[in-house]
Amino acid sequence: MLRCSPAIRGYNENSEVVMSDELVIAGRAFRSRLIVGTGKYRSFQEMAQALAASGAAIVTVAVRRVNLSDRTQESLLDYIDRERLFILPNTAGCYTADEAVRAARLGREAGLSEWVKLEVIGDQQTLFPETEELIRATKILVKEGFVVLPYTSDDLIVARKLIDAGAAAVMPLGAPIGSGMGIQNMANLRILRERITEVPLIVDAGVGTASDAAIAMELGADGVLMNTAVAGARDAVLMAEAMRAAVEAGRKAFLAGRIEKRLYATASSPVAGVVR
Repeated sequence: MLRCSPAIRGYNENSEVVMSDELVIAGRAFRSRLIVGTGKYRSFQEMAQALAASGAAIVTVAVRRVNLSDRTQESLLDYIDRERLFILPNTAGCYTADEAVRAARLGREAGLSEWVKLEVIGDQQTLFPETEELIRATKILVKEGFVVLPYTSDDLIVARKLIDAGAAAVMPLGAPIGSGMGIQNMANLRILRERITEVPLIVDAGVGTASDAAIAMELGADGVLMNTAVAGARDAVLMAEAMRAAVEAGRKAFLAGRIEKRLYATASSPVAGVVR
């Protein structure tokens, strides 16, 4: 049996049904299950518009992309509404635990956050995670008081070790970062969903279009993180809107429970009681 946060039904002033279904990480609630990145946009202005259109509550920022030494120069941070958006620093570009730990510490010292999306890359071409170093970095940062959200493989054993190390979420890839291939590992993600119940499961990487995001959520993911799929689209703002709708639709479909797949047809109108 899959475990998920229950959706709470309510009504607005127009007597329309609304759902309260927040993403909760480390005891903190977020209004959206879509997490978006801030890299690869054609301009800071486009980035700001896409972030607003996405409805996201969390945005990731690569510590190495932010000029933390000279705040007088224009920075992507100037285009992020910190009253509305929670900044999640990430350690993109780090290939060892030591590098990732230093980046996380730098982000916290600069006032970004004590939360960190932890990335430790093991291969430059695929950008697959270096899981041993990832686990080591998680242990170090958790001891230092960080809330750690590690980008990882879809390996259940690695996920369990990260949770044991104190990770606040598990963030397996759906396909290589920036590939846009869509969810390539549905069986593994289903296994992770069934076996990981202590912390949120957030699909990170591989989404190319809205249907990919919906599939991830229909599989039971608690959230989806993406960057290239939005920033690289011909119309980033419109794609951000599409991703927002897809994540919401996929979540509702998962909570609703899909019908069983059958080999043969089943009449949608029952024949019992039909006048003959």
